[in-house]
Amino acid sequence: MIGLTSLWINGRGAVTPEINHRRALLVLGKIDEILSWEKAKEQEKDTRFVELGEYLCEVRTKQYWRLERLASFDDFLAKRFPDSRRKAYYLMAIHEHLMRVPKPQLREIGWTKARELVKVARRDGPEFACAPWVHKAKELPREEFRREVERHLTGKETEPWEIIYFKLYKSQIPVVEQALETAALMLGTDKSRGYCFEMICADFLAGSSLQEDEPEALILSLRRIYSLLPYAMQCDFLKGIEATPCRD
Repeated sequence: MIGLTSLWINGRGAVTPEINHRRALLVLGKIDEILSWEKAKEQEKDTRFVELGEYLCEVRTKQYWRLERLASFDDFLAKRFPDSRRKAYYLMAIHEHLMRVPKPQLREIGWTKARELVKVARRDGPEFACAPWVHKAKELPREEFRREVERHLTGKETEPWEIIYFKLYKSQIPVVEQALETAALMLGTDKSRGYCFEMICADFLAGSSLQEDEPEALILSLRRIYSLLPYAMQCDFLKGIEATPCRD
């Protein structure tokens, strides 16, 4: 298997910042307080996602995780979010990309709609029409708002879809979750799990096609993988192809 998902590039190293211990302990305590509060207040869960995303971004930027003698920020997330780190990345993306949206309005629309709003803010950049999109998020039901975002991003109606069920043993879930999270990091956290699953399958088919000498299936898989990649990685992919001489 060619394992294209292994092409993920590690972030560049940064100078280790000096930690303000008092502030670090306050932020770490706030994160634990919010997570504990969410478990106790099931009916009001997720109303403090704005604060949580902001604190998580500060922990990552200022490396407060070092106070707990952890090796990385990923280890910090694994400790605080043992079931899945995906939501933590969503919350940080909301904080980073929706800073123009007043916090009370973000709390009002909820984190799942805010996650969809991040996709629009990323795509539109400085042209992001904040107020109209926040209004849509408030007024539309969740699924209708998701479709509105998809129409804006693609210029067309969403594809037909269906839900597929799998039976997994509990021992299998960590491997599946890790594979989906790795694909999500490569594709961008705005991609749904369906796209991540497709990426993993296309990668597998590309590798098996090499072994079975099926060039048509290999080309189909590679094309699909290419279409799922972020724009910057697509450019790098094309440059690599252009620099590689053709073989007879």
